[in-house]
Amino acid sequence: MTRPRMPIVALLLSWVLTTAAAQDLRQSKLEEELRRLALTAGGTVGVAAVHLPSGRSAKVQASQRFPMASTYKVAIAVALLQRVEREELSLQDRFEVRPGDLRPGSGTLSVHFSHPGVALSLENLLELMLVLSDNTATDLLLREAGGPEAVSGVLRQLEIEEMRVDRPTLQLIADWAGVDLSQAAVGKADAEAFIELFEAVTPQRRQEAARAFLNDPRDTATPEAMVRLLMLIRQGQALNPDHSVLLLDVMKRCETGPGRIRGLLPPYVETAHKTGTIGSVTNDVGLLTLPDEGGEVALAVFIKDSPLELAAREAAIAQMARAVYDYFLFTAEGPEGAQQADDSQNSARPPGR
Repeated sequence: MTRPRMPIVALLLSWVLTTAAAQDLRQSKLEEELRRLALTAGGTVGVAAVHLPSGRSAKVQASQRFPMASTYKVAIAVALLQRVEREELSLQDRFEVRPGDLRPGSGTLSVHFSHPGVALSLENLLELMLVLSDNTATDLLLREAGGPEAVSGVLRQLEIEEMRVDRPTLQLIADWAGVDLSQAAVGKADAEAFIELFEAVTPQRRQEAARAFLNDPRDTATPEAMVRLLMLIRQGQALNPDHSVLLLDVMKRCETGPGRIRGLLPPYVETAHKTGTIGSVTNDVGLLTLPDEGGEVALAVFIKDSPLELAAREAAIAQMARAVYDYFLFTAEGPEGAQQADDSQNSARPPGR
């Protein structure tokens, strides 16, 4: 008597359920590893990673808000380039950088161009903002993008609710440092006035301001929201294809934070990213390109309130990025990728083993 065969539909269903269960287990292990690595960063850590072709993801505290610091410059760039697409601006438009435009913090303009007479194109300023994280260029571009409200409005139009842009870098840094910009002497350039006021802030006031900064909802995002923005850029939904490519090409030349997302990745891995750092906040967000047409992974790692040295925080980001990269590298072909990888490994084994 022959045994009845299992219907083909039941076989397929069994295979799908088995494969899905295996995939869930692998994802669970990745998130467990990310939580373990997050402990090495100190403070609070949020991570979101999405494999664009398959939509598979890994998340750790990905719905919690974090100060974006300079990663908010990605949103500013999108709003600015949308104005270019509407022909309200041109990338060739030139803007004079005046002494009053100079900003403290990261970048090169405040160091090398402290005298009148420098005029830079919109595209030059975009490159300075994203490649060197230049704060002077950022505040000039934020103005040309229409200001913080306009940038946040663009995010709402893209249905990104858990991200907001509220302040230029000068005000953001001042609030973190406990500096009251209204007390600046008349006629002082912003960068010069900031330094004088900063030096007058007491250590206690500075600590109080830094603590309040971490709880301030302004200029914050969830890792999920940042990954959503990166995905929309890559998929040509935030900008047209030409400007999407332009923006990502500039982000691929980012020179800040080489020890973060890129720190432990193979040198051939193409990475378009943007860092953010202020006080106990250390961030990096970007797109990683997997080899062999494995697609891209959108990744956001946010750290806040960490007592550790910057190098330790950066090392934690590098390790988390490598864990994400390795996971999606070996499961890059969608839900069936893990099974295909297992099959290829089995076929390479000697017969009988």
